[in-house]
Amino acid sequence: MMRIAQVAPLYESVPPKLYGGTERIVSYLTEELVRLGHEVSLFASADSVSAAKLVSCASMALRLDRNVRDPIPYYMLMLDRVRELADEFDILHFHIDQFHFPLFRPIAHRTVTTLHGRQDLHDLKPLYVGFSEMPLVTISNAQRKPIPNANFVATVYHGIPAQLLKPNYRPRGNYLAFLGRISPEKRPDRAIRIARALEIPLKIAAKVDKVDEAYFREKIVPLLNQPGVEFIGEIDERAKSEFLGDAAALLFPVDWPEPFGLVMIEAMACGTPVIAWNNGSVPEIVGAFQCSPPGGAKPSDVPLGEVSKAPYS
Repeated sequence: MMRIAQVAPLYESVPPKLYGGTERIVSYLTEELVRLGHEVSLFASADSVSAAKLVSCASMALRLDRNVRDPIPYYMLMLDRVRELADEFDILHFHIDQFHFPLFRPIAHRTVTTLHGRQDLHDLKPLYVGFSEMPLVTISNAQRKPIPNANFVATVYHGIPAQLLKPNYRPRGNYLAFLGRISPEKRPDRAIRIARALEIPLKIAAKVDKVDEAYFREKIVPLLNQPGVEFIGEIDERAKSEFLGDAAALLFPVDWPEPFGLVMIEAMACGTPVIAWNNGSVPEIVGAFQCSPPGGAKPSDVPLGEVSKAPYS
């Protein structure tokens, strides 16, 4: 039996009420560690629900607290609490990017940091050089490519509980699905163009973060008035199985080095094919369903009229 601290993001609760990939993974991992008999403490927002010992670090998920403008002070308070209790744990597992590096470098050998975000940003390279003692876990091999010399100890792919989502072998909906969040790198605009070119209805179940509100309002809302395009908004875990299971396919036309893409394995667990661009982790996760545009062109180079003709192999 080990004494384990799970340090979660404060942006969403654990598990999240609606959308929240990282927080959902932290929840799955925490509950399974408890089930295996480990003594686990979860540092998260007070509205989190867990079989582990919950150490409240914010009164509620920061995204849902209208009074919160800057999340940094809340992370500083959380890290101070983790530091005070650090001697009580055999291992401290961080899921909050690199905020903890300066405080926990002296006990780096008792920490592990799972990287959940993109790693191709220029400013991250000196950070990993300066804190080379900190052991890192990636969620795909593609995520490592921009920082090949960082202190990686493993790649651990995301998973979901075996009974969480059931495959639907007789989908009832003649529509394509887009699930996740509205942001430029997730390319909901591209999903809309693909669906319109194929003349198949598209249902968009996604959240809009504050940082993406202008993009949603200026770039996406004007596209929602087209025939066959329906914006549902955020959906919870219970609605996800039906939404994905009834879809003809999931569109995942990302335009960034996707670190993992939890929605892809959720769709496949429902028996739903995934159609995605070859970016980041996609070949590792889906492989056979990656998009190969004609003539070796980049996905963004494929004209709208050619989308329906692009082979998926």
